[in-house]
Amino acid sequence: MVWFRAFLITCTLSILVYTGVTISAHGWNLLPIFFGDMAAMAWPGQFNFDFFTFLLLSGLWTAWRNDFTLGGLALGLVAVFGGMLFLSIYLMILSFQHGGEIDAMILGARRAGARSTSRS
Repeated sequence: MVWFRAFLITCTLSILVYTGVTISAHGWNLLPIFFGDMAAMAWPGQFNFDFFTFLLLSGLWTAWRNDFTLGGLALGLVAVFGGMLFLSIYLMILSFQHGGEIDAMILGARRAGARSTSRS
């Protein structure tokens, strides 16, 4: 778990620095560029589309893990727009909340408990 947490911290810090540099050089105008590349149907757009589907999956998983509650749906939306910056922080928090138990981190405590009970 130490190496996983170190990876998450590295991702968080590197994305914060990279994003800061990008915003200072190009401003906050991401969405027209992001979707414009997709509309152009070239390799940058293909990468963006592939990445966007990962963002959607991350949001869906986050909402599902939180049982599609109002808070879970809000977190899912943050996951879609926050990307790895959100996910690295969220997984770090979960790793401490669940004592490094990966099944509880991924499934949520209720599902992980039901899963371990059904295996007994």
